[in-house]
Amino acid sequence: MPGLDLPFTRAEYDRRLALIRGDMDARGIDVLFLEDPSNMAWSTGYDGWSFYVHQGVIVFLDEDPIWWGRRQDANGARRTVWMDDDRVCAYADNFIQSTERHPMQDLARLLASKGYSSKRIGVELENYYFSAKAYLTLREELPNAEFLDATSLVNWLRAVKSDEELVFMRKAARISQKIMDGVFERVVPGMRKADLVAEIYADAIRGLDDAWGDYPAIVPLLPSGADASAPHLTWDGRFMQEGEATFFELSGCFRRYHAPLCRTVFLGKPPQYILDAEKALVEGLEAGLEAARAGNTAGDIARALAKPLEAAGIERGARAGYPIGISYPPDWGERTISIRDEDTTVLKPGMTFHFMPGLWMDGWGLEITESILIREGSRAECLCNRPRELFVKP
Repeated sequence: MPGLDLPFTRAEYDRRLALIRGDMDARGIDVLFLEDPSNMAWSTGYDGWSFYVHQGVIVFLDEDPIWWGRRQDANGARRTVWMDDDRVCAYADNFIQSTERHPMQDLARLLASKGYSSKRIGVELENYYFSAKAYLTLREELPNAEFLDATSLVNWLRAVKSDEELVFMRKAARISQKIMDGVFERVVPGMRKADLVAEIYADAIRGLDDAWGDYPAIVPLLPSGADASAPHLTWDGRFMQEGEATFFELSGCFRRYHAPLCRTVFLGKPPQYILDAEKALVEGLEAGLEAARAGNTAGDIARALAKPLEAAGIERGARAGYPIGISYPPDWGERTISIRDEDTTVLKPGMTFHFMPGLWMDGWGLEITESILIREGSRAECLCNRPRELFVKP
């Protein structure tokens, strides 16, 4: 039977499947294999911590998709996907971490049994979850097939969010606010970082009355002082120190949908150079939000952000944001559009981004960011509602 607690309506899944098939047809793809768990969930509803083994969704032009994966995960598929039980296919456990056989041999047999051994097969070549060995094995097992690079085919279709998706993202944003409020309330000099992260996770997972918290695709990031010059450090057993800035890069998550929020906390009196950077960054954020309108480009946001920063002598070498939505570890971004000068992607209503112009300087760092929704006829909406400023705690 179809999933017992589908996150979306069947009409929503039908809409998504129609989009995928339209893109497949335009690219000349006869059958599409998706191994990215975000794309699997978006297209079928499948949700399980099984992406450390080979699994996927097979999308056909003329029949319902098939979930394919490890046998012990098949019941999880039956309980979460919208398709009927006969659309769940599994391979034996002796394929797992074997030096004698590979799961792609089973997938190849399945594709061949359905008449695709010499067809055009789309695969996600640039993907965390689809290994070089998997690709080579498929090619070896299906020598007459033509393999087409379908990297990000579904990711791009996810760029414009439906109304149903935005409901989830707004719930994730409320959880993000709760987490950040808890950080500012609790953090004091002498507090052990590991203890603070324990409270962050408690707030994230408890969520709110109408929005339980799911696990985020990225762990809490909270480097302090000179460590804050690096954007992706996590936590340890050290203690919060007076006279240091710590940025908190966090996200609430509801049914795999994210709304990241970053703020920086300074314990004590901030030095002038951080206050100057805060002023320029907030000015740049405001300018970027004004530029984040339907019909403009991702590059327009980046250029608007850059002007106040450059006037303050701050030069960023990184992009300033990326699309967000449904995601699994290790990344909550959609890996398509980038908010940077050369990206000419036209913004459309319903697109959602983490507008993320972090400053990672020599010996210090500062993050003030927003999850934003592109709207028709007005500047972007911020999904979270917290002051865009450096949080100072004496």
